[in-house]
Amino acid sequence: MKIIDGKETAKQIKKEIAAEVADLIDNKGKDPHLAAILVGEDPASQTYVRNKEKSCSEVGILSSVYRYPSDITEKELLEAIEYINNDDEIDGLIVQLPLPDHISEKRVIESINPAKDVDGFHPMNVGKMMLGLPTYLPATPYGIIQLLERYDIETEGKNCVVLGRSHIVGSPVSVLLSRKANPGNCTVTLCHSRTKNLKKIAKSADILIVAMGQPKFVTHEMVKKGAVVIDVGIHRVPSDETKSGYKLVGDVDFEKVAGVASYITPVPGGVGPMTIVSLLQNTLKAARKEVYS
Repeated sequence: MKIIDGKETAKQIKKEIAAEVADLIDNKGKDPHLAAILVGEDPASQTYVRNKEKSCSEVGILSSVYRYPSDITEKELLEAIEYINNDDEIDGLIVQLPLPDHISEKRVIESINPAKDVDGFHPMNVGKMMLGLPTYLPATPYGIIQLLERYDIETEGKNCVVLGRSHIVGSPVSVLLSRKANPGNCTVTLCHSRTKNLKKIAKSADILIVAMGQPKFVTHEMVKKGAVVIDVGIHRVPSDETKSGYKLVGDVDFEKVAGVASYITPVPGGVGPMTIVSLLQNTLKAARKEVYS
């Protein structure tokens, strides 16, 4: 069994991004600039945005965070997005999810200028992804694809099972792995909470991608010997083994599944770091006008 080290891979990609950012600044005098909108005080969102700021700083990308209280109206938030859409100094814009219940996530995503939508959630960018056209790929699926590529994991002709159908991870990664590309050319089965015989289907996978949002959902009985296991989940659970009283686990029972898998991502340190570097790569594409010129 080999560990797919997302933390180390992300570190290497950051070096590549930093060199490309420096080249862009030297040749075009352009500093890539990523803006994030953060609504409310959700601790996980606060941490994630801080990590994005830190990562931007490490590679030479400018970052701005627009913070708003949780009682901001939808109209006010849409006006803030429009302001950033019209700011030529900002290349990429992300709105940190989840949003308060009184704000429509759909309306917010659709209001972002597709050319600045480095999260890859705008319907125009999702459509481009579906058609295999140049676009910003959603960050987590993009990170997963890069891990498979950099670890030379064969995907062509393999059975890939994706557990979870969210528009953020499950659905887009199933599209990307079914495409005529490398990594790609998989036969993909997309499962969800209503899938019958889910355990049996999971066990048929050569590549198992798990994004169910349930701690330790996948046990070793659900994994074929020699399968590649990509764990997208991250959960804080109580633990007597740590000083903090909790530990982070994924959607996969890592200790037991590691004994069956050929490759496996840990939690933390697997897919998570790759999500942020993928966002940085999309921001660099936006600054270069690679997708929308």
